[in-house]
Amino acid sequence: MGVSSTPAPAHCDVWWAAPALASPALLELLDDAERARHARFRLPADRDRYAVAHALARLLCAGAADCDPREVTFLLHCGHCDRPEPHGKPRPAGPAAGWEISITHSGERVGVAVSRGPAVGLDVERIAERDLDGLVSYALTERERAVLDAAADHERAPGFFTYWSRKEALLKATGQGLSGGLTSVEVSGPHEAAAVLSWRGPAAPERVWLTDLDAGGDYRAALAVLADGPVTVAVHDASALLRSPHGRPGPRPFAH
Repeated sequence: MGVSSTPAPAHCDVWWAAPALASPALLELLDDAERARHARFRLPADRDRYAVAHALARLLCAGAADCDPREVTFLLHCGHCDRPEPHGKPRPAGPAAGWEISITHSGERVGVAVSRGPAVGLDVERIAERDLDGLVSYALTERERAVLDAAADHERAPGFFTYWSRKEALLKATGQGLSGGLTSVEVSGPHEAAAVLSWRGPAAPERVWLTDLDAGGDYRAALAVLADGPVTVAVHDASALLRSPHGRPGPRPFAH
């Protein structure tokens, strides 16, 4: 019997949590640099989002690598500026090397995406009803602005944040983040399936897969994976894991 040479489809796990799950036990999982940054946030809500997001990332990497969460380390890499302090997209190291993660949070949503191999970008945005004119000119291309201008008033804010979440997910997947420029990439309209229409610049990937995610009616979320499609996606609730962070994660849903 012959062996198929067709590669298995890429897989990504997305875990959602709430900032209200923040606790002293989660802070114990963070390293010294993370705890220092956590302490610098002025607003309690920002501290809670940070603690939940970074503890969850460590717990998920530990579950994937079958190790203690404190054995997981993250390397911060940015190839786009010369700031001396470590910053940029976190990449798991130590026992979890080879896995890829992306962290996002907005309002009452905290999310972490995890994959084995291909880089991922996850973004969630809370829909805010406000004057969007300045943000539109910063984030959207001429063609995207034309689509948004044609939308009904009640569709304008949700449409804009659909655009934003898709674009930021893509830029996070490449490691550029917002420094890559939201207008460097153009995506399909809010009422169309998520797709990349064009991408300018040397950092544009040769292959990328993009999809929208359901994060609740007041949010827009998107996932980008630097792989040929299709990509299988499993969505999980992280509440139980965060409530008992020192226990073993149990059966691991990750695809190896």
